[in-house]
Amino acid sequence: MMGRAGRLSTARIAGLLVSKGQCARLIRMHATNLLDAIPAHLPEEITQTLLTADGLRIERIVSTGQCSPEGFWYDQDEHEWVVLLSGTAGLEIQGEGVHRLKAGNFMLLPARRRHRVAWTDSDQPTVWLAVFYR
Repeated sequence: MMGRAGRLSTARIAGLLVSKGQCARLIRMHATNLLDAIPAHLPEEITQTLLTADGLRIERIVSTGQCSPEGFWYDQDEHEWVVLLSGTAGLEIQGEGVHRLKAGNFMLLPARRRHRVAWTDSDQPTVWLAVFYR
């Protein structure tokens, strides 16, 4: 990621617009743990944008039992690569059923692949890292 960030003209890291020369330095200076700062009780899922650049967005998503509304499907214009960092979840792919994910599992969801979160662990935080790209 740092090598790619260094080649970009500008990027948005943790909400800050930075030049290519600042990207790698900011990533090192503001390194944090993706499993830190998770509230004990979340009434709603938390989505935090960690980095945006031309055609790229990286998000941390924290779920505590939340899921997609009944009948709702994500149908995105961009590809999504997602990895589960902690917890467990059920990711339903239209026509394939529900895939059970645990920490370390990842999936590539091509653009327009309809999917939804069937369930997430309510006993512990489920932390996702999602990379969206064109």
